[in-house]
Formats: sequence, structure tokens, C-alpha cells
Amino acid sequence: MQGRSHVPSSAQTGIHEQLSAVLDRHANAAFRKPYADYNRAAFTASFERFQQLAPGAPLILDACCGVGESSVALARAFPAHYVIGVDQSAARLQQAQRRQGSDRAWPANLDLVRADLVDYWRLLHDAGVRLDRHYLLYPNPWPKIGHLRRRWHGHPVFPAMLALGGVLECRSNWPIYVAEHCLAVQQLSGRSTVAEPFVPDPPITPFERKYLDSGHRLFRAVSDLT
Repeated sequence: MQGRSHVPSSAQTGIHEQLSAVLDRHANAAFRKPYADYNRAAFTASFERFQQLAPGAPLILDACCGVGESSVALARAFPAHYVIGVDQSAARLQQAQRRQGSDRAWPANLDLVRADLVDYWRLLHDAGVRLDRHYLLYPNPWPKIGHLRRRWHGHPVFPAMLALGGVLECRSNWPIYVAEHCLAVQQLSGRSTVAEPFVPDPPITPFERKYLDSGHRLFRAVSDLT
């Protein structure tokens, strides 16, 4: 990930005026998208590994984990937890697997899974899983005004995602994204959440490192949904 990065550019200057109404619709209508077979298989296999390797351990989900750098950092920071990193990109996860083969200190409490999070979150929810911690690190912000429903908090899966509980942390270099995330969490869960600037030490994703090197301000929101 070379070169300087730009803060997302958008004609949107504040929280989207339609966000609250979109959240109401999602909260009051069941999301019935059929599960893809490969996602069912990926979930079943990963959950079996979790139950075999760390039964009863508190669970951390690293959503959109990319090349797995953040998942490794979380597994090392929380050695008593079991960490599942999920990404839909085979190419990104292959990079992580190559790193695993060359890293003797690869955490034993870490599993990386290729799956679509829209299904994986719902399958976790259907299985009655409760997370201890949940990370959403630098998701695609979809900054165009017309892309609200492509942002995770504007997607119909968001209520199921919140229902997984735990301490949910969202990070972005676009402050509007984090502000909208806070509004969505509060509206759907009743839990007050505040967006705040922060400086990670050390950065735990390639994007986080690139944004810092490019002089961006970073923002996060931490919500206790337990």
C-alpha cells in the first residue's frame, strides 16, 4: 500500500438526511436475503474450529479483516480470546496465509475466514452467538450521497450486526462515517456512542498506517452493546 492517500471527498457535509428513516425501515422489516451456500459452509467450518480449539473462550470478530494484520494484532493483544477475521477477498486472505507460513509466532487463537459478512453476521446471530469484542476497521466509506445504503450502518444487515453484542469499535478517516455510525448505534440499540479523534499506537492495519503517513486525522467510536 504505497503512496499518499486522500480523505474521502463528498458533496455530503454532515450526517445523511435520510439515515434515520432508513434505519427505521431496517428495524421494522425482516432482512430475508437467502444465504449463499459457500457462506454457510465457511461459517460452519469456522465455528467448528472455534468449538474444537477454544471452547468457551470469549470471541472477537474482526470484520473486513483484509490481509489479516489487524486480526493478528488483536489475537496477540487478547491471548485469552479467540479471534475470527472475516473478509470476502480470496486475494487478501492469500496474502495473510503467505504471512502465516513465514511467521513462527502466528497466534494459535486466530482463524481467518473467507465469507461475505452480510451472511456471516446473520449466521452468527442465528446460532445465538454473542461477541465479546467486534471491530469494524476502515470499511469502504462509500462517500457519495447516493451510496448511503452501501455503508454498513445504512445496510439492512446492521440490526443483526448490533444484536451480536459486545464492545463494538468502528474506525475511519472520514468523520461523517463515524458520526453516522454513532447515530445508527444509538437509534437501534439505545446506547449512546460518541465519535472521537484518536491516534493509534501502533497502527494495526495497512490502511491505518497509510492514513497516518498521509497526515489524516483518524476517528473512532466505541460502543458497549453487552
